[in-house]
Amino acid sequence: MQPNVLIIIADDLGYGDIACFGNDALRTPNLDQLAAEGVTLTEHYTASPLCAPARAALLTGRYNHRVGAVDVPSNRGLDRIALDEKTMADVFRAGGYATGMVGKWHNGLHDPQHHPRARGFDSFVGFLNGGMDYYNWALDVNGETRYADGRYLTDVFTDASIDFIQDHAEEPFFLYLAYNAPHTPFQAPEPMVQYYRDMERFNEPVSTLYAMIEQMDAGIGRIMGTLEELGLRENTIILFTSDNGPAFIDGAERYNGPFSGSKGSVLEGGIRVPALLSAAPLPSGVQVDVPVHFCDWLPTLCGMSGVTPQGTKPLDGQDRSVTLAGETEPMPMYFWQRNRYQPVERCNGAVRDGDWKLVLPMREGGDWKDAHDNAFYFHGLRVPHWLMDINPTLPDRPIGPELAPRLFNIKADPGEAHDLAGEHPDRVAAMLSRWDQWFAEVRQEWQRAYAANTARP
Repeated sequence: MQPNVLIIIADDLGYGDIACFGNDALRTPNLDQLAAEGVTLTEHYTASPLCAPARAALLTGRYNHRVGAVDVPSNRGLDRIALDEKTMADVFRAGGYATGMVGKWHNGLHDPQHHPRARGFDSFVGFLNGGMDYYNWALDVNGETRYADGRYLTDVFTDASIDFIQDHAEEPFFLYLAYNAPHTPFQAPEPMVQYYRDMERFNEPVSTLYAMIEQMDAGIGRIMGTLEELGLRENTIILFTSDNGPAFIDGAERYNGPFSGSKGSVLEGGIRVPALLSAAPLPSGVQVDVPVHFCDWLPTLCGMSGVTPQGTKPLDGQDRSVTLAGETEPMPMYFWQRNRYQPVERCNGAVRDGDWKLVLPMREGGDWKDAHDNAFYFHGLRVPHWLMDINPTLPDRPIGPELAPRLFNIKADPGEAHDLAGEHPDRVAAMLSRWDQWFAEVRQEWQRAYAANTARP
C-alpha cells in the first residue's frame, strides 16, 4: 500500500519556537519526539517570508511569483494560485489518494473557483481568510458554515484531522493540516498561558504565543496517537514545518535562533524555518545540515510515495530524498523575493549558492501597505468567508533607490552580521546577474498569472 502523507504547517512559527530547535522554555514533547524518530532539517527554507506566497509555492512546487501569489490581500486577489496550476492535492488525488485539508487556506477567498475543494481537496474544514479568532470562529466545512461551539480553534483542527484519518484508514490519504497557531490574535487556554507567565521571563504576548504552540503540540500528539492506534504510523510520511519566520509584532519579539530578521524579511530569520520529517525509509534521529526549500517538497513527497506529478508545469523544486537520507548531492541554487503588491526589482531579494548568500535590501516603499486592505482581513476574523468582486488594481507607491547588495557566508555567519561584498566583488556580480535573470523570468510569469487571477468571468 502506498504511504499516507501528512503535512502539518504552523503559522508564523519561527526557528526558535520548538524545544528541539534550541528553545529551553517551550514544552513541545510531541514535536521533539517526531525529531527523535525522524530527520531534523536545520537549513530548511520557506519560499517566501510571507504566508500566502509561501503556501502557494509549497502546494505547487513552483516559485510563488509564477503562480500569482505574491502578497496577502485577498480583496485584490494577490493570494491566489492561478487556476491553470496543479496543486499537491491535485497530484495526489490523481495518484489514487483521498485528499483533505484542515485549517487555514489563504490562497483564494472571494471566488469559489479558488476554494480548496476546487483545488484538489476532496474535503475541507477550515477558513479561507488570513486569520481567524480562536474562540469566536466561523468555519467552512465542505462549503457550509459552522460557528463556534466552545472549543479552542486549534483543538477543532486537531479533531477534524483525526476524523479524516479515521475515515480514510483503509486507503492512502494525503492530509494538509494548516494550523493557524501561533498567528495573531494571541489567544490560548488560560492554564497554559499562566505556566509561561509564572516563569517571569516573558511578557504577556510571548507567554500567550508559547501557550498556543504548546496546545498545537498537544494536538499533534493526539494525531500521532491516532495513527499508532490505527496501525498507520509506520506507513505515514509526516512533514512538520512553518510558513515563514516569526512575526515580531504586538510585543512578540522572542528567541529566533542566531538569526537576523523576522517575518517579511529575506534575512535568515524570515525564511529559515524548522522542518521535521518522519518516514519509514529514512533513518531516525538524523540531522540534515544542507539547504532544502519549500519548492522541493512536492517532487520529494511524490518520489517517496511513488506518485508521478502529472499535469504540472515545470517544477522549480527537486526530489531531495537522497539528501534527506544523509547522502551528498549537488545543492540547487535558491531564490527569494518579496514586496507588497507586486515584485520590485532588486528589493528584498536573496539568492543562496552553496555557503554563499546574496541579499538585496528592502528599498523604501517596497513594504508599504494600504491600511484599507487590512480591513478585509480583520472583518474575516469572526465571520464566514464571503464572495465578492475583487479590486483588480494595485496602489501606486513611490519606490526608493536601489541599495547595495550584501554578501554573507551563511555557514560561517548564520546571523548575517558580516557583509563580505567588498571582499568578493566578482562573486557579487555573478550572483547578482543570476538573480536578475531569475527575477525577470518570474516577474513575467507573475504578470500573466495576476492577470488571470483578477480577470472577471
